[in-house]
Amino acid sequence: MTTAYKTEILVIDDEHGLCTMLEAILGDLGYQIEAFTDPVKAVKSFEPDRYSMVITDIKMPGMNGIEVLQKIKGLDPEIPVLVITGYATVELSIQALRSGAFDILTKPFEPEEMLNRVRNALRHNELEEENRRLRKEIRGQEQFGEVVGKSPELLNVLDTARKIAGRDIPVTITGESGTGKELVANAIHNYSKRKDKPFIAINCGALPEALLESELFGHRKGAFTGADQDKRGLLEVADGGTLLLDEVGNLPVDVQKALLRFLQEQEFYRLGETSPTRVDVRILAATNADLKEEMIAGRFRDDLYYRLAVVKLNMPPLRKRKTDIPLLAVQFIDQFNKEFGTKVKSISPRAMEYLISYDWPGNIRELRNVIEATLAIGGETTQISLESMQRLMDVEEQSVSAENYVIEGSYSDALAHFEHSYFVKLLAKASGNVEVAAQMAELNIATLYRKIKKYNLR
Repeated sequence: MTTAYKTEILVIDDEHGLCTMLEAILGDLGYQIEAFTDPVKAVKSFEPDRYSMVITDIKMPGMNGIEVLQKIKGLDPEIPVLVITGYATVELSIQALRSGAFDILTKPFEPEEMLNRVRNALRHNELEEENRRLRKEIRGQEQFGEVVGKSPELLNVLDTARKIAGRDIPVTITGESGTGKELVANAIHNYSKRKDKPFIAINCGALPEALLESELFGHRKGAFTGADQDKRGLLEVADGGTLLLDEVGNLPVDVQKALLRFLQEQEFYRLGETSPTRVDVRILAATNADLKEEMIAGRFRDDLYYRLAVVKLNMPPLRKRKTDIPLLAVQFIDQFNKEFGTKVKSISPRAMEYLISYDWPGNIRELRNVIEATLAIGGETTQISLESMQRLMDVEEQSVSAENYVIEGSYSDALAHFEHSYFVKLLAKASGNVEVAAQMAELNIATLYRKIKKYNLR
């Protein structure tokens, strides 16, 4: 593929005059145009990856525009196709959109309107290419488990993690909640000689002390009220493998003492037993607390700290890894497309800019939740818009009610403000289904699509 091809537009219309007009309009902006008045010849000469986009009329002799659209999309599924017609109906618009049309433009049209549609299509094409590049970059990365990223801050951590994965020593992973500590712990396990044995994680702050001790070490029948049978603890279940103590800073002092003994002797006592049990388990710890401060406050044993933190890894927050956000977003889109059966291909430029600029106090977990929710309620959309995300991110929306609307700007500005808010809420109410939204609003579907494009709602 040559660079010149990336600015070439294929025009198909049986009217010589329209082809000449489009060549003049688009040629002035530097686009290379190849025009055909015979749709059959146009399809026969079409080469995948040659053109940036296609513009085709609907009503033509020999082959109508829907057939042209279907054949071209069959050869190059990603290319945006702009359909122009002087015979727009709801049925025709739906048929064209279902066949893969990017947009529909009704004749007659102003040159500026054509230019806007072409710019939108080319921006869409560039965005699709960027998302394909990101997916290729993820596939080409040197993988460390399921950890995704290329930022220096993350790569420094992963470099150390790879080096110590095969060393049978305790590791403590620190970092804010949601930064991916468990993913790194799992990767360390999978890159170690214990990879074929269990990897088990326990949240030390999720259980009361009595239950936590039983969960870790197990118990004999009758050891306490409710212990109606023997139970193996997670240390036994993980024998030969790895046990991750998540939020280890929440361990009660008595449990810390028992854990220290295990780290020293590789043996422990089940509750209610007088003889020790020996197992071979590698201990990893994770925490979002400052364990040194916990030591100073007397809430965490210093001898246990030094046993656990032979190697310390600190996971950077997502706000310090801005370059990883596009990769993570694409990874989550692909993940939830498979789970929900959705067909989202990309994120709009404005939405991606917002993702990168946002501070992400909940880190990767929050980003994952936003992408998951956006796809779950996005209906048939193929692109995540800024508005669809902001509705899910507790961003305050300005009310457009008459009581509190501040008169500001021109009438056209106020109308645009109202229309934007109206169509955002309309699409949300229709769960992203454009056909349903058009019926609810009593609008021609082509008109609704123009509004969607105008306000960048897809």
